[in-house]
Amino acid sequence: MKTIRPADIPTAQMHALMLGSIGPRPIAFASTISRSGQVNLSPFSFFNCFGSNPPTLVFSPTRRVRENTTKHTLENVYEVPEVVINVVNYAMVEQMSLASSEYDKGVNEFVKAGFTEEPSIMVRPPRVKESPVQYECKVRRIIPLGKQGGSGNLIVCQVVLAHFREDIFDNKGQIDPYKIDLVARMGGDWYCRAQGNAIFEVAKPVGKGIGVDALPEKIRFSKVLTGNHLGKLGNTVAVPTLEELSAVVIPDEFSHLQGHHLAAALLDANLVQAAWKVLLSD
Repeated sequence: MKTIRPADIPTAQMHALMLGSIGPRPIAFASTISRSGQVNLSPFSFFNCFGSNPPTLVFSPTRRVRENTTKHTLENVYEVPEVVINVVNYAMVEQMSLASSEYDKGVNEFVKAGFTEEPSIMVRPPRVKESPVQYECKVRRIIPLGKQGGSGNLIVCQVVLAHFREDIFDNKGQIDPYKIDLVARMGGDWYCRAQGNAIFEVAKPVGKGIGVDALPEKIRFSKVLTGNHLGKLGNTVAVPTLEELSAVVIPDEFSHLQGHHLAAALLDANLVQAAWKVLLSD
């Protein structure tokens, strides 16, 4: 392991290391307005949700590392404590990136990036019409974390009105990750698109799983099964018996495998009961 004490390296280097290792990070595409009515639009990846009652979002415009200056977004929310946080999907990512340019104060990034201003209902800043989800927010607190370049400023926002494009929902009324097609920030110029193999399901624990420590030793110390495989098995509420598994059928497509290699393939396919049958029969 490479161990680093932040105080021993330049802020810019620590900044790059953090952005490269903490991600993917959701993007708050924040529209704000100054006291004189000048609109600003800028993306921030120091962002997430922090509660649903009241619905709370927090993002952080950091002080610029090199010049130690503040961003127009921060200046605006001090003047008008309201913001619209628009989410970013793949269809708008290049325009969003363009809006991150360091334009002079007073330049409207909606115009520069080619976005459409949609009037908000409960706050003054406009929404990004092209965004699939838009949160109208009141700023409840601004918490400065320092006065040096790279210091964050936590903007705590309460959602007062939320807008969801209807075509992002599935037939159960849930937001479909493939339809909303979100993107997230990585380090440097890298982004992550929530599509294809980037999206996968992990079943939430049902009750109390037996845990990896309760797996039979021949399974727990397998040289084939990975930590993810063991985690799936440990999520079982009880080790099943072969009698309980008697009706479980191993699909023919796995017939070329055997033993723990077969169990691993079954677990990769989320056929946990079939994997148990193989492991307990071995």
